[in-house]
Amino acid sequence: MDQNTQTEVEAAAFRQLLKHLDEHKEAQNIDLMILAGFCRNCLAKWYRAEAEERGEVMDYENAREVIYGMPYSEWKEKFQEKATPEQLAAFEARQSAKA
Repeated sequence: MDQNTQTEVEAAAFRQLLKHLDEHKEAQNIDLMILAGFCRNCLAKWYRAEAEERGEVMDYENAREVIYGMPYSEWKEKFQEKATPEQLAAFEARQSAKA
C-alpha cells in the first residue's frame, strides 16, 4: 500500500471510529478509560496535538467538538452520566495497575 492510500485508509478508519462512538453514546468516557485506557477526551488531545504539529491552530475545545460532534458542554449535559462508585473503583484500580 502506498503512503497516500495508507493515509486515506487511516483517516477513513478514524472517521468510522468517531461515527461508532457517536452511535454509542452509552459508552461513557470512564468505561472507555477502564477498558481501553483512552476516551473521547484523549482522542481530542491527540487530534489537537497532530493538528498543531502540522501548523494548524486549534484549541482543546475545538478539538473536542470535532470528536464529540458538538460542543463538549452540550454532549456532557445530554449524554454524560455520573460515574458510579463501581466505575470509579475500577478506574482507580486500572490507574494503580499502570503505576
